[in-house]
Amino acid sequence: MLVGVCDFPGSYAFPPAGYGGIERWLWAVATGARAAGADVHLLGPGWLTDLEHDWVRKPVRLEDIKPGTLSERELRDSGYDLLVVGHEYPSLPAWTRTWSELDCDVATFQHSPVFQHTATAFDGQRSRLYCYSPEMTERYAGHRPIPELAVHLGLHEEEPPATAGTDLVWLGRIDEDKAPHIAVRAAQILGRRIRIVGPVFDKEYVRRHEDLLGAEHVEWVGELGGTAKTAAIAEASVFVYTYAREYVEAGAAVFGESLRAGTPMAALTWREGTCAQAALCNETGGVAVADLLEDDETAALRLADSIQQAEDLDHRRVQAIGMQRFDPVRHFQAMATRSC
Repeated sequence: MLVGVCDFPGSYAFPPAGYGGIERWLWAVATGARAAGADVHLLGPGWLTDLEHDWVRKPVRLEDIKPGTLSERELRDSGYDLLVVGHEYPSLPAWTRTWSELDCDVATFQHSPVFQHTATAFDGQRSRLYCYSPEMTERYAGHRPIPELAVHLGLHEEEPPATAGTDLVWLGRIDEDKAPHIAVRAAQILGRRIRIVGPVFDKEYVRRHEDLLGAEHVEWVGELGGTAKTAAIAEASVFVYTYAREYVEAGAAVFGESLRAGTPMAALTWREGTCAQAALCNETGGVAVADLLEDDETAALRLADSIQQAEDLDHRRVQAIGMQRFDPVRHFQAMATRSC
């Protein structure tokens, strides 16, 4: 099987060393495909040039190719069986025009809870859309979504053997949508230290919650990548996951990152059927479901209970489950297979 994994214009490299959602997912699919025995081409100029030592890298984007050109003929003659691409592209006319000339399947993962696809973007067979949670599957029901947990990988983020960690950790972009202040308050309730890892996306949010976010039990680490990022997760006793009431998580990378590192999770959600419920089980973490009308303090108390439950879990068992549940080879094979 020949697989083309397509980049897109963006601010992060392919693959990224730290933060980056779709970019990390595309890299996981590429590595999973190659490990499964497929031939893989990295399509687009965004892929790091030093990958050329180990990968076939073709700096061409389908949406830029003109009809009847040598580039189109070369792409068609390559004989791709499957293209893997960011979720916007099956609805982009310029991209789909070129794809229609290639006679191959396309698969993508829904990484946005609000993007609107064209009515004909997915048929569930030749063009397939994958969604992480029951919540996301329901939102995109008109496009024949297929349930599947996304796998995300970054450069130099191989996981060490699981060990029982010490402090709590929260990782992600720091803004209103991700609501790390509730994680910080839950840690404070328990008298625990917590490390905040990630880039600040909203300085005003940080100012509004500066009393909590600047408290003595909070360590600000900043954005990490590679071995440092993996270590920050692996060395924690529990990964604490939060988000805001109205926010819809499309396909969070942190569940796979934490479980593969052997770190159990304590997750706060505001409803059933979210990514947390899809990714976690009783052996890998605890999920606290708060009512939308409850205040942050009540939510933090619920989350604190989940943290205590998660700390009793076996880190080695968490890692074993995480490696299986978020295996790049398994993920690729699921995406490369048409349903009967």
